[in-house]
Parts: sequence; C-alpha cells; structure tokens
Amino acid sequence: MEFRHLGRSGLMISEIAYGNWLTHGSQVEEDAASACVAAALDEGITTFDTADVYAGTKAEEVLGRALHGVRRDSVEIFTKVYWPTGTGINNRGLSRKHIMESAHASLRRLQTDYLDLYQAHRYDHETPLEETMRAFDDLVRQGKTLYIGVSEWRSEQIAAALKIAAEMGLDRIISNQPQYNMIWRVIESEVAPLCEQEGISQIVWSPIAQGALTGKYLPGGAPPAGSRATDAHGSGFISDYLTDDILQRVQELRPVADEAGLTLSQLAVAWTLQNPNVAAAIIGATRPEQVRENVKASGVRLDPAVLQRIDDILGPVIVRDPAQTASPPARP
Repeated sequence: MEFRHLGRSGLMISEIAYGNWLTHGSQVEEDAASACVAAALDEGITTFDTADVYAGTKAEEVLGRALHGVRRDSVEIFTKVYWPTGTGINNRGLSRKHIMESAHASLRRLQTDYLDLYQAHRYDHETPLEETMRAFDDLVRQGKTLYIGVSEWRSEQIAAALKIAAEMGLDRIISNQPQYNMIWRVIESEVAPLCEQEGISQIVWSPIAQGALTGKYLPGGAPPAGSRATDAHGSGFISDYLTDDILQRVQELRPVADEAGLTLSQLAVAWTLQNPNVAAAIIGATRPEQVRENVKASGVRLDPAVLQRIDDILGPVIVRDPAQTASPPARP
C-alpha cells in the first residue's frame, strides 16, 4: 500500500481507502462487513470513510465495532454531516446545532474520542457559511476532529469557504470528496484546478462507477444476480451508467487492462490515482476478495499511451461538463 498527503497537511492516508456506503448496516450482514474491514487492514488500508446518514446511522456503528481493538493511531477515520439523521427540523444541514450534535453522535457510534477528518457532506444554502466554518473550527480546537473537509462542493463554494477561513483565522478545508472515475470527470474543469492551487486533495468515491467499470455488466444483457444493479439499495445509483453505449465501451477496455496486467476494476481504480490531485480512491466491498483485488491498484503507474487509449475508447461517453448531460444519481 502506498500513502499520500491529504491536501497541504502533514496527514498521510492510504491511497486506497475503504468506504461503507451501501454496505455496512444495510446491504450486507455485519459478519461480512467486519470481514471486509479485516481484509482492508490486512492489505494495508488505514483510511476508513463513512457518514452519519449511511444506513440511517447504522454504518457508523458497524464500522466502530469492526475497528474496535485496532490501535487508534494506526487508522484514519473519516465521517460526514449534512443529511437528515432524524425527524426534527434541526436534524439536518450545516447549522452549528446540527454539526455539534452530529459530531458527538458520530463519535459515540464510531467508539472513538476524535475523528481524523470531518466532512460537510453537501453545501448548505440555508445556513451562513461563516456559521458552518466556525462550528467546524471549534471542533478542531476541541480536539474532536483533526481536519475538516467537504464533499461534492462546487469550486465557488470551496473558494468562499477558503476566503472566510482566511478572514476569520479559521481552520482551512484540506479535502473534497467528489464522484470521479473514467466516465464521470466533472471535477477536472474547475474543482480540481482550484483545489490543486489551494492545497486541497480529492478523496474520490465511485472510482469504478458503482460497478459499471468492472466489466461484469454486459451490453444488452441482464444484470448478474446479486450485483448492485439488482439490489434495492443500490440499483437507483448505478442505473444511469448501464446504457449499452457505456457498457460496450467498457468491454473495449479489456485489452487495455489485460496488457497492463490488471483487471478492469484495478484499471479503473488505478486510473483515478494517476490524477495528482487525488489523495485516495474509496473502494467498497461486500466480500473480502473484492478488497484484495482492488488494493492491487495501489502503486500502479499507467503510461501516457495507456491513458490516451482509455480516452480514445471512452471519448463519446466521458462526462466533463454537468451542463451537457444529466448527472448520475448522487449518493447521500
């Protein structure tokens, strides 16, 4: 496993991170989830990403139990706040009240005294950004989180947060967590350039396009039994990727992967890590063998000729500008 700095901070994280969206607490049994976490640790993954909203807070609980007994200083635990975690009017958003209450609830569920990274899961248009940034800064000062980040924020939102932090003397954002893969490249136009300039890393989710880049979905065919596309929790998130055009082009990537000595999944994860602004690619798993396969993308260096072949094959389906196409469903 190789490691990278998160943003312009001194924090090192594993370039393959383990995430438990759509798995822990919902899609798989706890024993299987714990086995996947154990496999991740065995393979050298030290970075674990979750969110309070995943599986209605159960995902944090499962991860906390799975990591119980692991030396706290040997892992990095990331979680997020924004989406509703209750029925109350203040059980959502990025108000000071919700951030503070959610942070303490996440700490209890994760069975830890502090978070390595606390992330704003979306931008809150109803709360003053100064209030949000002050609340995050206070959590840093209290030792409840070491660093702060955001997820799926636009470049102008990130820039505004950086300006406020500078003016008010607050802790700066060091990361953004966007969807990013061979097909969905929206961050490349504005978000990544700004972040690279400002010392902010990307921690990318869905590097294999929610499974579409694994090659197991065939054009014109039914989804394999037991796949995400047949699961009630995940089918809505992958459906937009499962067009015959996309799936045909994914199959055309097989020779590229074969020549590189990689599976399609490994090629997809390795591709995201070629971007110097990416600190980590988040993988999920329902079985330990999926973890063991995807970690082999760590340390892979793809030749420029290989990257060009990928672009040539995927060209017509690559999404660079969200104004040109409907966005794939965003995860909560």
